[in-house]
Amino acid sequence: MKNKIIIGLFMLITGISSAFANGREEVNQQIIKSFNKEFAGAQNVQWTTTKEYVRATFSLNEQVVFAYYSEDGKLLGVTRNIVSGQLPISLLTDLKKNYNNYWIADLFEMAADDENTYYVTLENSDYKVVLKSNGTNNWEVFKKERKQSV
Repeated sequence: MKNKIIIGLFMLITGISSAFANGREEVNQQIIKSFNKEFAGAQNVQWTTTKEYVRATFSLNEQVVFAYYSEDGKLLGVTRNIVSGQLPISLLTDLKKNYNNYWIADLFEMAADDENTYYVTLENSDYKVVLKSNGTNNWEVFKKERKQSV
């Protein structure tokens, strides 16, 4: 249950713009110390502070990564956008087999609690579907909505 709450939270906060930050520029030293320990070599670090979390946006190995921290410096999770070729082969095969009439609009990997979860947003002319990986072997529908006709 806790895992589902955390996953739902990350889905929500990944889409939130930094415009909703509370405007505090300072990040407490406990978070910075935890970040520096966890992500040595990170570059171009930018911090966003909200009431619920602190987000570090940074480059690591030439990829943009987002790390989310609680106010006490606990790492809540990490997300990064990926390309379909970076998916586990069974997830990629399942997408090609069962969703071949959709295109990928968004794809990211989330690491939290020593578990990797993948989210993919698929679209076609009629629907927008968000799938969540259930392990590394299959997908479950996280959200599905019909597109509005113009």
